[in-house]
Amino acid sequence: MSPPRTGRSTRVGRSRGTAAFPSPHQVSGIVLLAVGIWGRVSLAVYFSLLDEKATNVPFVLVGAGTVVVLLGTFGCFATCRGSTWMLKLYAMLLSLIFLIVLVAAIVGFVFRHEIKTNFESNLDLALKNYNVSADRHSEAVDTIQRTLHCCGVQNYSDWERTEYFSQRGIPRSCCKSQNDCSEEDLKDPNKAKLKVFVDGCFFLVTSAMESKMSVVAGISFGIACFQLIGIILSCCLSRYITNNQYEMV
Repeated sequence: MSPPRTGRSTRVGRSRGTAAFPSPHQVSGIVLLAVGIWGRVSLAVYFSLLDEKATNVPFVLVGAGTVVVLLGTFGCFATCRGSTWMLKLYAMLLSLIFLIVLVAAIVGFVFRHEIKTNFESNLDLALKNYNVSADRHSEAVDTIQRTLHCCGVQNYSDWERTEYFSQRGIPRSCCKSQNDCSEEDLKDPNKAKLKVFVDGCFFLVTSAMESKMSVVAGISFGIACFQLIGIILSCCLSRYITNNQYEMV
C-alpha cells in the first residue's frame, strides 16, 4: 500500500485557498481605483476650471487600479499553476503599471505650481464671462464660492471689474446669508462688503487641491512601492520554480 500523497494535496489546498481570497495586489488595485475615483469626485468642481491635460491624474489611477485588480487575478492563477512564463509576464506587466503610477504621481506633484497658475487665470476668466445661465464655469464659480465661503479670485472686489457687476452686482453665491442680501446691496461695494464673504477663493481652492492631491500622490507612491515588492517576489518565485524543475530532471 503506497503512502498518501500529502504534499500535492496540501499544495492544491493552498492554491484553492489562495484563489478563494483576494490577493494583496488585488487589494492594492482596489485601493488605487478608490483613490482615483475619490480624487476625481472630490476635485471635480475645481477640475472644471482647469485645462483638460491637468485633470488626467485621477483617470490614470482609475485605469491603473482596474488593470492591477485584473493582474492580481492573473497573478493568483499563475502562482497556482506554478507557471514560470506566466509569472514572468505578470512581473513585466506589474513593472509597466509601476512606472505608470509612479509617473502619474510625480507629474501631479511636480506640476502643482503650473496647475495653480492655470487655475488662477481660468478662475479670473470665469469671473469675466460669468452669467446666471447654465454655463458650467459659472456654476463652478457659484459652487466654489458657496462651499468655501469666499468671493472673487483674491477678494470680493474682483467682481467690480466684471460685466456682470455693472448689471446685477456681486453674485448671490457670495452672500453670507441669502435672506439678508438684496440686489441693491450687491450693487453697492460698500454695502456689499458687510453682506458677502470678503476673502478670495484662489488661496482656499489651491490649499484644498494641494491637500487632496497630496493624499492621492502619497497613496500612489505607496502602491507603486508595493507593486515593486510584487515584481521582486514574482521573479524570485519564477526562479525558484525553474531551479526545482532542473533538480527534478
